[in-house]
Amino acid sequence: MKEKELVVNTKTNGSKSEDVVISISLVKKLRDATGAAMTSCKQALQEAKGDIEEAIKVLRKTNLAQMSSKLQRKADEGIVALAVDNNKGAIIEIKFETDFVARNERLQKLATEAVQLALVHDNLTDLKNAKLSSGETLESQISQDIAVIGENIQVSRIRQVKLVGNGIIASYIHNSVARNLGQIAVLVALEGNVESDKLTKLGKNIAMHIAATNPRFLSSNEVPESVIMQEKEIFTAQARATGKPEKVIEKMIEGRVSKFLEETVLLEQAFVIDGKTKISEVLSNAAKELGSEIKITGFSCLKAGEVVE
Repeated sequence: MKEKELVVNTKTNGSKSEDVVISISLVKKLRDATGAAMTSCKQALQEAKGDIEEAIKVLRKTNLAQMSSKLQRKADEGIVALAVDNNKGAIIEIKFETDFVARNERLQKLATEAVQLALVHDNLTDLKNAKLSSGETLESQISQDIAVIGENIQVSRIRQVKLVGNGIIASYIHNSVARNLGQIAVLVALEGNVESDKLTKLGKNIAMHIAATNPRFLSSNEVPESVIMQEKEIFTAQARATGKPEKVIEKMIEGRVSKFLEETVLLEQAFVIDGKTKISEVLSNAAKELGSEIKITGFSCLKAGEVVE
Protein backbone atom coordinates (compact mmCIF):
# COMPACT_ATOMS: atom_id res chain seq x y z
CA MET A 1 0.00 0.00 0.00
CA LYS A 2 1.34 3.39 -1.00
CA GLU A 3 2.16 5.65 1.94
CA LYS A 4 -0.31 8.47 2.48
CA GLU A 5 1.08 11.84 1.45
CA LEU A 6 0.18 15.43 2.28
CA VAL A 7 0.39 17.84 -0.66
CA VAL A 8 1.08 21.42 0.34
CA ASN A 9 0.69 24.30 -2.09
CA THR A 10 3.46 26.82 -1.41
CA LYS A 11 3.77 30.21 -3.13
CA THR A 12 7.27 30.99 -4.37
CA ASN A 13 7.59 33.81 -6.93
CA GLY A 14 4.57 36.09 -6.88
CA SER A 15 1.69 34.15 -8.44
CA LYS A 16 3.79 31.08 -9.18
CA SER A 17 3.52 28.14 -6.82
CA GLU A 18 4.91 24.67 -6.29
CA ASP A 19 3.60 21.56 -4.64
CA VAL A 20 5.57 20.20 -1.68
CA VAL A 21 4.88 16.57 -0.84
CA ILE A 22 5.06 15.74 2.88
CA SER A 23 4.73 12.07 3.79
CA ILE A 24 3.21 10.79 7.00
CA SER A 25 6.53 9.11 7.79
CA LEU A 26 8.26 12.52 7.61
CA VAL A 27 5.75 13.95 10.07
CA LYS A 28 6.35 10.98 12.39
CA LYS A 29 10.11 11.39 12.04
CA LEU A 30 9.85 15.01 13.14
CA ARG A 31 7.60 14.03 16.01
CA ASP A 32 10.09 11.36 17.18
CA ALA A 33 12.91 13.90 17.00
CA THR A 34 11.13 16.66 18.89
CA GLY A 35 8.25 15.11 20.84
CA ALA A 36 5.91 17.77 19.43
CA ALA A 37 2.31 16.99 18.52
CA MET A 38 1.56 15.56 15.05
CA THR A 39 -0.43 18.67 14.10
CA SER A 40 2.44 20.96 15.13
CA CYS A 41 4.91 18.82 13.17
CA LYS A 42 2.74 18.95 10.06
CA GLN A 43 2.43 22.73 10.29
CA ALA A 44 6.18 23.13 10.82
CA LEU A 45 6.97 20.95 7.81
CA GLN A 46 4.53 22.95 5.71
CA GLU A 47 6.25 26.18 6.70
CA ALA A 48 9.68 24.63 6.09
CA LYS A 49 8.61 23.23 2.70
CA GLY A 50 9.35 19.69 3.81
CA ASP A 51 12.88 20.36 5.14
CA ILE A 52 13.05 18.55 8.48
CA GLU A 53 16.01 20.58 9.83
CA GLU A 54 14.20 23.83 9.06
CA ALA A 55 11.03 22.38 10.56
CA ILE A 56 12.89 21.73 13.83
CA LYS A 57 13.93 25.41 13.87
CA VAL A 58 10.31 26.43 13.24
CA LEU A 59 9.16 24.27 16.16
CA ARG A 60 11.78 25.72 18.48
CA LYS A 61 10.73 29.27 17.63
CA THR A 62 7.10 28.33 18.20
CA ASN A 63 7.96 26.53 21.42
CA LEU A 64 9.75 29.58 22.80
CA ALA A 65 6.66 31.68 22.15
CA GLN A 66 4.45 29.10 23.85
CA MET A 67 6.89 28.70 26.74
CA SER A 68 6.77 32.42 27.54
CA SER A 69 3.07 32.20 28.41
CA LYS A 70 3.44 28.89 30.25
CA LEU A 71 6.18 30.29 32.50
CA GLN A 72 3.64 32.75 33.90
CA ARG A 73 1.55 29.90 35.28
CA LYS A 74 2.02 28.59 38.83
CA ALA A 75 4.01 25.40 39.31
CA ASP A 76 2.95 24.12 42.73
CA GLU A 77 3.28 20.35 42.24
CA GLY A 78 6.58 18.54 41.95
CA ILE A 79 8.90 15.61 42.45
CA VAL A 80 12.34 15.24 43.97
CA ALA A 81 15.17 13.20 42.49
CA LEU A 82 18.34 11.93 44.11
CA ALA A 83 21.65 10.48 42.96
CA VAL A 84 24.64 9.09 44.85
CA ASP A 85 28.15 8.65 43.49
CA ASN A 86 30.69 7.28 45.99
CA ASN A 87 31.35 10.14 48.45
CA LYS A 88 28.77 12.60 47.16
CA GLY A 89 25.00 12.75 46.88
CA ALA A 90 22.62 15.25 45.29
CA ILE A 91 18.91 16.04 45.44
CA ILE A 92 16.93 18.32 43.14
CA GLU A 93 13.31 19.44 43.13
CA ILE A 94 11.44 19.82 39.84
CA LYS A 95 8.13 21.68 39.98
CA PHE A 96 5.21 21.61 37.55
CA GLU A 97 1.50 22.41 37.50
CA THR A 98 -0.44 19.15 37.95
CA ASP A 99 0.45 16.03 39.93
CA PHE A 100 -0.12 13.53 37.09
CA VAL A 101 2.93 14.96 35.25
CA ALA A 102 5.07 13.18 37.88
CA ARG A 103 4.40 9.93 35.99
CA ASN A 104 5.25 11.36 32.59
CA GLU A 105 8.23 9.42 31.19
CA ARG A 106 9.71 12.50 29.54
CA LEU A 107 9.61 14.42 32.84
CA GLN A 108 11.11 11.47 34.70
CA LYS A 109 13.96 11.24 32.17
CA LEU A 110 14.62 14.97 32.60
CA ALA A 111 14.73 14.62 36.40
CA THR A 112 17.01 11.58 36.26
CA GLU A 113 19.51 13.25 33.94
CA ALA A 114 19.36 16.59 35.76
CA VAL A 115 20.16 15.11 39.18
CA GLN A 116 23.25 13.43 37.73
CA LEU A 117 24.46 16.89 36.72
CA ALA A 118 23.69 18.09 40.26
CA LEU A 119 26.45 15.80 41.55
CA VAL A 120 28.89 18.16 39.81
CA HIS A 121 27.09 21.53 39.90
CA ASP A 122 25.98 22.76 43.31
CA ASN A 123 23.90 25.81 42.33
CA LEU A 124 20.90 26.32 40.06
CA THR A 125 22.61 28.72 37.64
CA ASP A 126 25.46 26.33 36.85
CA LEU A 127 23.06 23.39 36.78
CA LYS A 128 20.78 24.98 34.18
CA ASN A 129 23.78 25.84 31.98
CA ALA A 130 25.27 22.34 32.24
CA LYS A 131 25.04 20.05 29.22
CA LEU A 132 23.14 16.78 29.10
CA SER A 133 24.38 13.73 27.20
CA SER A 134 22.38 14.96 24.18
CA GLY A 135 24.51 18.11 24.02
CA GLU A 136 21.58 20.33 25.02
CA THR A 137 21.87 22.48 28.12
CA LEU A 138 19.46 21.55 30.89
CA GLU A 139 17.69 24.89 30.44
CA SER A 140 17.22 24.24 26.71
CA GLN A 141 15.88 20.74 27.38
CA ILE A 142 13.42 22.11 29.92
CA SER A 143 12.17 24.57 27.28
CA GLN A 144 11.56 21.71 24.86
CA ASP A 145 9.82 19.63 27.52
CA ILE A 146 7.56 22.55 28.46
CA ALA A 147 6.40 22.68 24.84
CA VAL A 148 5.78 18.93 24.62
CA ILE A 149 4.27 18.32 28.07
CA GLY A 150 2.30 21.56 28.03
CA GLU A 151 3.06 22.72 31.58
CA ASN A 152 5.40 25.13 33.30
CA ILE A 153 8.43 23.12 34.51
CA GLN A 154 11.11 24.49 36.84
CA VAL A 155 14.17 23.10 38.59
CA SER A 156 13.58 24.92 41.86
CA ARG A 157 16.03 23.59 44.48
CA ILE A 158 19.30 21.71 44.67
CA ARG A 159 21.16 20.13 47.61
CA GLN A 160 24.45 18.25 47.95
CA VAL A 161 25.78 16.07 50.75
CA LYS A 162 29.47 15.14 50.82
CA LEU A 163 31.42 12.49 52.70
CA VAL A 164 34.94 13.46 53.80
CA GLY A 165 36.18 10.36 55.64
CA ASN A 166 35.36 6.66 55.44
CA GLY A 167 31.72 5.72 55.39
CA ILE A 168 28.66 5.90 53.16
CA ILE A 169 26.09 8.26 51.72
CA ALA A 170 22.75 6.66 52.61
CA SER A 171 19.60 7.59 50.71
CA TYR A 172 15.84 7.15 50.86
CA ILE A 173 12.93 8.04 48.57
CA HIS A 174 9.40 8.25 49.97
CA ASN A 175 6.31 7.80 47.76
CA SER A 176 8.43 6.69 44.82
CA VAL A 177 7.09 7.18 41.28
CA ALA A 178 10.20 5.71 39.60
CA ARG A 179 13.75 4.77 40.56
CA ASN A 180 15.20 7.55 42.77
CA LEU A 181 12.19 9.80 42.08
CA GLY A 182 9.43 10.55 44.56
CA GLN A 183 7.84 13.01 46.98
CA ILE A 184 10.52 13.10 49.70
CA ALA A 185 14.25 12.53 49.17
CA VAL A 186 16.83 12.13 51.93
CA LEU A 187 20.63 11.89 51.93
CA VAL A 188 22.74 11.13 55.01
CA ALA A 189 26.54 11.17 55.29
CA LEU A 190 27.49 8.48 57.80
CA GLU A 191 31.18 8.24 58.75
CA GLY A 192 32.91 5.29 60.39
CA ASN A 193 35.77 2.86 59.85
CA VAL A 194 33.35 0.04 59.18
CA GLU A 195 32.60 -2.03 56.09
CA SER A 196 30.08 -0.09 54.03
CA ASP A 197 27.51 -2.89 53.93
CA LYS A 198 27.37 -2.86 57.76
CA LEU A 199 26.53 0.84 57.71
CA THR A 200 23.93 0.53 54.96
CA LYS A 201 21.04 -0.70 57.11
CA LEU A 202 21.72 1.90 59.83
CA GLY A 203 22.00 4.65 57.23
CA LYS A 204 18.76 3.63 55.53
CA ASN A 205 16.88 3.60 58.85
CA ILE A 206 18.18 7.05 59.77
CA ALA A 207 17.28 8.36 56.31
CA MET A 208 13.73 7.02 56.76
CA HIS A 209 13.62 8.67 60.20
CA ILE A 210 14.61 12.01 58.65
CA ALA A 211 11.88 11.67 56.01
CA ALA A 212 9.33 11.22 58.80
CA THR A 213 10.56 13.98 61.15
CA ASN A 214 12.20 16.53 58.81
CA PRO A 215 14.78 17.92 61.29
CA ARG A 216 16.16 21.40 60.64
CA PHE A 217 19.58 20.98 62.28
CA LEU A 218 22.11 18.19 62.85
CA SER A 219 23.19 19.15 66.39
CA SER A 220 22.21 21.69 69.04
CA ASN A 221 25.45 23.58 68.35
CA GLU A 222 24.23 24.30 64.81
CA VAL A 223 21.05 26.06 65.95
CA PRO A 224 21.61 29.83 65.49
CA GLU A 225 21.21 31.93 68.63
CA SER A 226 18.74 34.11 66.72
CA VAL A 227 16.47 31.09 66.24
CA ILE A 228 16.60 30.25 69.96
CA MET A 229 15.82 33.87 70.89
CA GLN A 230 12.90 33.99 68.47
CA GLU A 231 11.42 30.80 69.91
CA LYS A 232 11.95 32.08 73.47
CA GLU A 233 9.98 35.23 72.65
CA ILE A 234 7.08 33.13 71.40
CA PHE A 235 7.23 30.76 74.38
CA THR A 236 7.48 33.68 76.84
CA ALA A 237 4.35 35.32 75.43
CA GLN A 238 2.48 32.01 75.58
CA ALA A 239 3.63 31.27 79.14
CA ARG A 240 2.78 34.75 80.49
CA ALA A 241 -0.70 34.46 79.01
CA THR A 242 -1.35 31.71 81.57
CA GLY A 243 -1.01 34.22 84.44
CA LYS A 244 1.27 31.90 86.43
CA PRO A 245 4.11 33.12 88.72
CA GLU A 246 7.39 34.24 87.11
CA LYS A 247 9.40 31.27 88.46
CA VAL A 248 6.87 28.86 86.98
CA ILE A 249 6.98 30.76 83.70
CA GLU A 250 10.80 30.43 83.58
CA LYS A 251 10.49 26.66 84.02
CA MET A 252 7.84 26.54 81.30
CA ILE A 253 10.11 28.43 78.88
CA GLU A 254 13.07 26.12 79.61
CA GLY A 255 10.87 23.09 79.01
CA ARG A 256 9.53 24.42 75.73
CA VAL A 257 13.01 25.34 74.44
CA SER A 258 14.15 21.82 75.31
CA LYS A 259 11.16 20.37 73.46
CA PHE A 260 11.87 22.61 70.46
CA LEU A 261 15.41 21.21 70.24
CA GLU A 262 14.14 17.65 70.58
CA GLU A 263 11.78 18.25 67.66
CA THR A 264 14.13 20.10 65.29
CA VAL A 265 17.64 18.75 66.01
CA LEU A 266 18.37 15.35 64.44
CA LEU A 267 20.71 14.05 67.16
CA GLU A 268 18.19 15.04 69.86
CA GLN A 269 15.17 13.43 68.20
CA ALA A 270 13.64 10.16 69.39
CA PHE A 271 14.20 7.41 66.81
CA VAL A 272 10.88 6.78 65.03
CA ILE A 273 11.46 3.02 65.12
CA ASP A 274 11.13 2.78 68.93
CA GLY A 275 9.92 6.29 69.80
CA LYS A 276 12.31 6.78 72.72
CA THR A 277 16.02 6.27 71.88
CA LYS A 278 17.71 9.48 70.78
CA ILE A 279 19.49 9.38 67.41
CA SER A 280 22.74 10.23 69.22
CA GLU A 281 22.24 7.10 71.34
CA VAL A 282 21.41 5.03 68.26
CA LEU A 283 24.83 6.00 66.88
CA SER A 284 26.57 5.19 70.19
CA ASN A 285 24.92 1.77 70.36
CA ALA A 286 25.89 1.03 66.76
CA ALA A 287 29.48 2.10 67.46
CA LYS A 288 29.72 -0.40 70.33
CA GLU A 289 28.31 -3.17 68.16
CA LEU A 290 30.49 -2.44 65.12
CA GLY A 291 33.66 -1.47 66.99
CA SER A 292 34.12 2.00 65.52
CA GLU A 293 32.90 5.53 66.17
CA ILE A 294 30.02 6.40 63.86
CA LYS A 295 29.05 9.99 63.10
CA ILE A 296 26.48 11.75 60.98
CA THR A 297 28.42 14.55 59.31
CA GLY A 298 25.65 15.91 57.12
CA PHE A 299 22.16 15.32 55.81
CA SER A 300 19.59 16.84 53.51
CA CYS A 301 15.86 16.33 53.10
CA LEU A 302 13.68 17.82 50.37
CA LYS A 303 9.92 17.44 50.17
CA ALA A 304 8.33 18.13 46.79
CA GLY A 305 6.06 21.14 46.70
CA GLU A 306 6.75 22.32 50.26
CA VAL A 307 6.55 26.03 50.96
CA VAL A 308 10.03 27.36 51.75
CA GLU A 309 10.11 30.32 54.12
